[in-house]
Amino acid sequence: MDASLEKMVDPTLAEMGKNLNEAMKMLEDNQRKVEEENEKKYARKDIPGPLQGSGQDMVSILQLVQNLMHGEEEEETSQTYRLQNVGEQGHMALLGHSLAAYISVLDRERLRKLTTRILSDTTLWLCRLFRYENGSAYYHEDDREGLLKICRLVIHTRYEDYTIEGFNVLYSKQPVIYISSAARTGLGQALCNQLGLPLSCMCLVPCNTMFGSQHQMDVALLDRVIKDDVESGKLPLLLVANAGTPGAGHTDKLGRLKELCEQYNMWLHVEGVNLATLALGYVSSSVLAATKCDSMTLTLGSWLGLPAVPAVTLYRHEDPSLSLAAGLTSSQPVEKLRALPLWLSLQYLGHDGIVERIKHASQLSQRLLENLKNLDFIKTSVEDELSSPVVVFKFFQEYSNRDQTSHAAQASTIQHPIISSERHVYDTFNQWLGEQLAQLVPASGVDVVELEDEGTCVRFSPLMTSAVLGTEIQDIDQLVDCLKMKIPVLTSTLQLREEFEQEVRRTPGLLYIEDLSWPGLGVVRYNYHSDEKNDDKQEKELEKINTELLKKLNELESDLTFSLGPEFGGQKNCVYIGMVTEDLDVSELVETIAATGREIEENSRLLENMTEVVRKGIQEAQLQLQKANEERLLEEALWNPRNLCTYQKPKEQALLHHQLLLPASQSKDFLVKKSLKGLSEVLMHSVRPAPSATVMTWRRWTREPQLCPLAKSKDLWRHKNWRSRRRWQRQQQTLRPLRVTNHCVTARRQRNKEVKDKILTVDFGPCRGRPCPGGRALMMH
Repeated sequence: MDASLEKMVDPTLAEMGKNLNEAMKMLEDNQRKVEEENEKKYARKDIPGPLQGSGQDMVSILQLVQNLMHGEEEEETSQTYRLQNVGEQGHMALLGHSLAAYISVLDRERLRKLTTRILSDTTLWLCRLFRYENGSAYYHEDDREGLLKICRLVIHTRYEDYTIEGFNVLYSKQPVIYISSAARTGLGQALCNQLGLPLSCMCLVPCNTMFGSQHQMDVALLDRVIKDDVESGKLPLLLVANAGTPGAGHTDKLGRLKELCEQYNMWLHVEGVNLATLALGYVSSSVLAATKCDSMTLTLGSWLGLPAVPAVTLYRHEDPSLSLAAGLTSSQPVEKLRALPLWLSLQYLGHDGIVERIKHASQLSQRLLENLKNLDFIKTSVEDELSSPVVVFKFFQEYSNRDQTSHAAQASTIQHPIISSERHVYDTFNQWLGEQLAQLVPASGVDVVELEDEGTCVRFSPLMTSAVLGTEIQDIDQLVDCLKMKIPVLTSTLQLREEFEQEVRRTPGLLYIEDLSWPGLGVVRYNYHSDEKNDDKQEKELEKINTELLKKLNELESDLTFSLGPEFGGQKNCVYIGMVTEDLDVSELVETIAATGREIEENSRLLENMTEVVRKGIQEAQLQLQKANEERLLEEALWNPRNLCTYQKPKEQALLHHQLLLPASQSKDFLVKKSLKGLSEVLMHSVRPAPSATVMTWRRWTREPQLCPLAKSKDLWRHKNWRSRRRWQRQQQTLRPLRVTNHCVTARRQRNKEVKDKILTVDFGPCRGRPCPGGRALMMH
């Protein structure tokens, strides 16, 4: 190919082709070297960042694109990542975009001739290839844009004054566009938004409910709806039919729909994947009727595996001015260059290459359909078993209490939907089946689709995926083998679900959680019974036990899978059990779960009891330490003579309050209670610096006390009037013993002859090794 490029007359085209080949090779090469990794890190560090002033060469820019395409996560993993192989025809499509940019700089006359030739050639090839005679073509990037332009063309055609008066002419007769309920989601709303029409202009036609395919438009109902709209003064404008619905790939009755459109002067537009079969030698009559429609949309990019090629809308209309007003044609030559990538790719493939690719996709679907007929518990939804390019199938099994003889009759086609709960279970199982098949055989291109009547199904549409993924016959055989391995697992799990539920409900300590969206045996929770009234604490304990239970179950040597369930929407604090086989003993499994849960609960309770004992021991030790500290503080205060200060409340109060001053380093207040004449007396103690010895003088005052200077006899208080000896003795007898730690305290009477005052003096002294006569208590003499 490089040699042929060198022989080209135009050196720019030769260099463009050579650069494209080098760029594709560089982008497809997944081998990284140390130098390239360093360049990648340097480049990535500067993104986003300022534009380099000196610029970069093409190799550096392509290297940057390669790094951005592969991503950083693929570099960190050991798996090899490679771009999808688009083939030589894909290179031609990519070259078309480069050529379009280069051709656009030509002079206007030469550009006009070139674009006219490209557009006319491509339109002629497509009309002949898909049996659409005397048609015109509109090339567009969005596959809905062609239908939008067709709607504008029909509006211009049916409303003659629309060009002059605009939307005012729509008030007299409201236009109505009819779309099947099986059409693409959001198609009608998108058309109304782009055309500036209210949603009342869009009529959704239901599909068959009694006879025929449930994915085909109900023609009789459509006829009645159109008659009602005409009688109400509306104008039927356009009908959108399907040649291969997006979900099941069924084709509407295009022949009858065409007759209905001719009766009411409506435009018939057809779209769908089955239009690709028009290029084959044998075409079904239902699809062949699409050649008589007014317009059709073709998506050749997915059918032929061509990247970045536009979709094509073929239409028939005699007035070119209206086509220009609707935007189907353009006077700008640059816009006609949209067909250039498709023009190059069609020439590269040729007629035989295009037909071979479409035929290969049909053969793949037929191969899968033949294998599915021989499988039990698999039901298919196929419109035409001889030529349907889309295969939809699902897993379905009757319950044991039903008539098993109906399997043979129901194994080929999907019947009416079953009850809601049972259908929900089957939808979940088929969702799991589709995900497993897509993961095990990625080259098959199967996906999961939601159908209104059948529910969740697995779809195989090779026309949309085989050319891109490179699907071959061996991939279909591998898909069938994987399906054969999954069917016994599905049947066993479905049969054992009810038995598992009953066993769990009979087992004390276990709670069965009904979750129809879980593809597995079921969901169970170990119930933790506690007297704790705190819901948050009980919830945490329940979560802890079930998490530990899940960990223990995963450590068992078995083929079962245990998990916490789906990331979103699942139940909390539960154990989810996955798919199982027929040799599973359900009763043994449930007993194992219950026994493991009880063991974890017992261990948790034992640990909780030990924790409670330790906590109480710590609290008791803290109380003993606190008591010992208080006694030590009291002892230090009693031995300091400067820490005592005695005061009296007003006369009407009978309580005496004594403040004991303690060392400053031990700032802790405590209370000492004692009784005096049947009344409780509270001594408040606080902290102050103190010497090492203490003398405490107590006296019962009858009048307001007076503070006198400290005498040599260490008498702290004096009073002029004093009570009799007998009363003083009675007061002395009311004193309660005060326990001390290391010293013996002796109280004695002293008589001051000069003042004739009775004073009680308390002295403190060591026991000097002898036993304390008061049991180391305060003794009153």
